[in-house]
Amino acid sequence: MRWRIDLRYDGAAFHGWARQEGLRTVQGELEEAVRVVLRLPEPVTVTCAGRTDTGVHARGQVTHVDVEGAVDPLRLLRGLNGVLPEDVAVTAVTAAPEGFDARFSALARRYVYRLCDDPAGWDPLTRGHVLRVGRPMDVDRMNAAATGLLGEHDFAAFCKKREGASTVRALLEFSWQRTGVGQLEGTVIADAFCHSMVRALVGSMIPVGDGRRDVEWPAAVLAGKVRDSAVSVLPAHGLTLEEVRYPADDELAARALQARQVRGEVHQRG
Repeated sequence: MRWRIDLRYDGAAFHGWARQEGLRTVQGELEEAVRVVLRLPEPVTVTCAGRTDTGVHARGQVTHVDVEGAVDPLRLLRGLNGVLPEDVAVTAVTAAPEGFDARFSALARRYVYRLCDDPAGWDPLTRGHVLRVGRPMDVDRMNAAATGLLGEHDFAAFCKKREGASTVRALLEFSWQRTGVGQLEGTVIADAFCHSMVRALVGSMIPVGDGRRDVEWPAAVLAGKVRDSAVSVLPAHGLTLEEVRYPADDELAARALQARQVRGEVHQRG
């Protein structure tokens, strides 16, 4: 039976989501926890919606795992949280609807990047989740620039391209708002993301926000379809996967089939 497991984690001490030999990863910790709690002879594969990079956090990660035999979801939830380290927490365990695939059934992923541009608003207690920038940001300019990137495009200029993998994505929302003194949040929503795409998109906003680049510059970079050395890939710690969106239950299987046909085995990363 397939089970949906929702979780959140602080990515600071992880080498990303994906299992890697000899390295601490979220997938490795979760798969081992499932094995221990269910007393399985070998770990089972856990599939996630968004394969976060090293240092990226998640508040709304979604995964699925296929397990034989009866499982009490409440007992599994409590057991996992009793075994997992303190920088990972399972928030829900539910029987997955028919056709559900945590990765391919997803319609969109929502990430938020957090900045601080004023010393008066800097909070040392949240320094592991917020990037401090040295110049004041103009949110109106950043929003104007972000609008020019919306829609379906080839985002090769903002991705670490992989051989044989498509870099075409649909950017559904890219917006900025102030949430307090010196506090900015950039919300980025797309059907999927390439490796480092979110941090590169946000990186293109910094020179626009502080006036070093024109509002039209990010769109010009996008049109070039090649990496631009002037676009900084921002540090991972400011980025959090906040939410994964899915269609209605009766549309899950069709969505998964469509995503597999269009994207194949591409990364869904930030």
